[in-house]
Amino acid sequence: MPQRVINKGVFAAMRQREVPVIRLVKRYGSRKLYDTEESRYVSLDEMAGWIREGQQIKVVDNTTSEDVTAATLIQIISEQGRRNSSFLPKDVLHELIRRGEEVVQTGVGQLQSGVDLLLRASVDRIGPVKKIREETSRLRDRLDELETALAQVEARRRFDEEEQAASGDTGRSEDEQEDESRSTASVAGSDKGEA
Repeated sequence: MPQRVINKGVFAAMRQREVPVIRLVKRYGSRKLYDTEESRYVSLDEMAGWIREGQQIKVVDNTTSEDVTAATLIQIISEQGRRNSSFLPKDVLHELIRRGEEVVQTGVGQLQSGVDLLLRASVDRIGPVKKIREETSRLRDRLDELETALAQVEARRRFDEEEQAASGDTGRSEDEQEDESRSTASVAGSDKGEA
């Protein structure tokens, strides 16, 4: 899918609508970097800041129009590494060189898992959130117990109803059955008296 490069006004409007826009930077033979959006020269640090803010960049060689984005991103990482020796551990860099894309793909998955774990651990450190999670867990357990008990009561009720139906027992006491017989007889007697 071709990526578009657009002017400053359209860039701001599209950023508000969250349409991915790529910021075009031209690299000159003198290694100067020219931001076409702001019409000025920029540094690698500024470009790193844009990337941290979520922008995407595309760097092209001004004379050949060759895409030199990857080389520029590596240069940004290199500059960051010079200033902060722990930016990327040496072991990671060695593996990246040895195994290339495989490491990147695996690393992204591991990074995402690590961030998820870190986020959960951080949230759990917040006292009220941790208590709410624990209480929610207890409530789920109690709800499961109640549902099990309710299912047992319902099964017992069905069993009793089936047993009563099989024995011909209506489930009423003898007094209730006698009262019904009397009322049926009195209704039948009143019907005869009217006839």
